[in-house]
Amino acid sequence: MMNNKQIILKHYVEGYPKESDMEFKNNNIKLNVQEGSNVVVLMNLYLSCDPYMRSRMKNLEDSYVESFTPGYPITGCGVAKVLKSGDSNFQEGDLVWGMIGWEEYSIVTPTQSYLFKIHDKNVPLSYYTGILGMPGITAYVGFYEVCSPKKGETVFVSAASGAVGQLVGQFAKMLGCYVIGSAGTKQKVDMLKSKFGFDEAFNYKEEQDLDAALKRYFSDGIDIYFDNVGGKMFDAVLLNMKLHGRIAMCGMISQYNLKKTEGVHNLLCLIAKRICMKGFIVSDHFHLYPKYIEMIIPQIKGGNMVYVEDIAEGLENAPKALVGLFYGRNVGKQVVMVSRE
Repeated sequence: MMNNKQIILKHYVEGYPKESDMEFKNNNIKLNVQEGSNVVVLMNLYLSCDPYMRSRMKNLEDSYVESFTPGYPITGCGVAKVLKSGDSNFQEGDLVWGMIGWEEYSIVTPTQSYLFKIHDKNVPLSYYTGILGMPGITAYVGFYEVCSPKKGETVFVSAASGAVGQLVGQFAKMLGCYVIGSAGTKQKVDMLKSKFGFDEAFNYKEEQDLDAALKRYFSDGIDIYFDNVGGKMFDAVLLNMKLHGRIAMCGMISQYNLKKTEGVHNLLCLIAKRICMKGFIVSDHFHLYPKYIEMIIPQIKGGNMVYVEDIAEGLENAPKALVGLFYGRNVGKQVVMVSRE
């Protein structure tokens, strides 16, 4: 029996989440595995804070993800070490990433938790919450599989300094595309250009007219839009897409905290411009993860990819880190370090 610190969701949330919607508690956990149970006991090392988690703080119906259960720990992607295993695919001491609890120790079923064994440990373990984890495969699938990019095309990425956006921009530059990103602070805009190699970037909060801003940066139109925000930005982008443009619908962070989501007015552009727009869920594409890892690990080790993390230390600081996503406080991928191995 061990003491197990946890982050509990107290109740379903309306509007912007607050730290007080979550609670830091101490509970006990039995770290044993019954024979034939197929479960593994994990010591959690890093937790990922992701925008989609906001949706799970509501009482969802007909959603691709389940709601969190009030009174129980929040769950999300993270990195952990196997302490005990009833699954022959995982051994004591293995490092893994997948869906784990916001707690010091978790007991999970690997198939239900999308548990992946970590083979390459010559990179920061925290990268498996980001560039080598769910955000990484999300960027890869959304850009290469959904958008079918070609060298020389124009690419626009919203929320471009976030966990997914910073990767999409770099993938596009590697392919020889012209890339512009939007972000919400001067610091983030500067980082897009100086660190991630975007051709241009702008602060959407300083633009009174998003349509005019996009026309300023894309005088001939946009071939590919990687959408992380939805809302008014998406509406403005539709007016600026080229014929036969492609849109990957990855996220809509501008809508997650609204009681009533905003409408879209320019959908006729999809018909007139013969635009292909597709939403995607990364878990449908996890079979591509080995292919992605084979591609991205050499790029990281060769210094061709840059990845910026914002790491909060201590499980007790996880609520603040998660809430900060929706106010733009994080710079880069938001991670919570629970324990040093």
